[in-house]
Amino acid sequence: MSAVKTSAETMEAVCNVGLAKSKMTLLSNLILAFMAGAYIGFGSLLALRIAGGMPLETWGSLQRLVFGGVFPCGLLLVLVAGADLFTGDCMFMPSGVAKHGVGINKFFRILILAWIGNLIGSIVVAWLGNYTGLMADAKTAAYAVGVANGKTVLPFGVAFVRGIFCNWLVCLAIYMALSAPDGVSKTIMLWPPITAFVALGFEHSVANMTFIPLGIFIGNTAGYANLVAGGAAPLTATWGGFFITNLIPVTLGNFIGGSIFVGMAYYLGNGIKKAVKA
Repeated sequence: MSAVKTSAETMEAVCNVGLAKSKMTLLSNLILAFMAGAYIGFGSLLALRIAGGMPLETWGSLQRLVFGGVFPCGLLLVLVAGADLFTGDCMFMPSGVAKHGVGINKFFRILILAWIGNLIGSIVVAWLGNYTGLMADAKTAAYAVGVANGKTVLPFGVAFVRGIFCNWLVCLAIYMALSAPDGVSKTIMLWPPITAFVALGFEHSVANMTFIPLGIFIGNTAGYANLVAGGAAPLTATWGGFFITNLIPVTLGNFIGGSIFVGMAYYLGNGIKKAVKA
């Protein structure tokens, strides 16, 4: 049986992924980013649909645990099937710069295109999720709208710090999965940190690209207007709140969490040497 990689070996692999990503074509970058946004969107839809039927007043913290426990399937799809996720790139690309001297233009190109592709894939899944009636159940619809409402009223500093904590855990999950020798081990290592960040209420920019648009789509339907008339909370989330109040601080926090607290911390902590070009 193959052994789990040491932390130093894993960090070398992270740096090599950063180098490989820097060689992606623009088209590949966008396609794989779209797929990653969609995959995280699938995990988001699953979490909302399952937890939406478990009222907090009845289930308590178990609702949050279940919500977090099913969400990681999206990241598992990203890692196993292969896709380009912005939050993972926050760890990979700075490491590629530090080890292999990846150019700053490629560094920003990968991160920006990943973010844009993730956004498109996530919103497509959110729109189709609403269109197909997956969230039409009254409890699930109200829950999804409530999630969107709550995320768009967070103060900048709170959203920023929750974004740091989130991607610290997400990139640790990816880091540990890269150290694993087989698919089963990767799954086992990946699941707990992702469950933890979701259950704790930390903020993931790409997941929010599904959570908030979906809540907005649902909240603007005639069916939800009927629910509001029956006592459900009205939609307060807006597109401005989505992009400005939530995505800006969360994206910045995600970058700090992945690049500084995982990428650079383990690069420096393991004493990785800068590659010497022949």
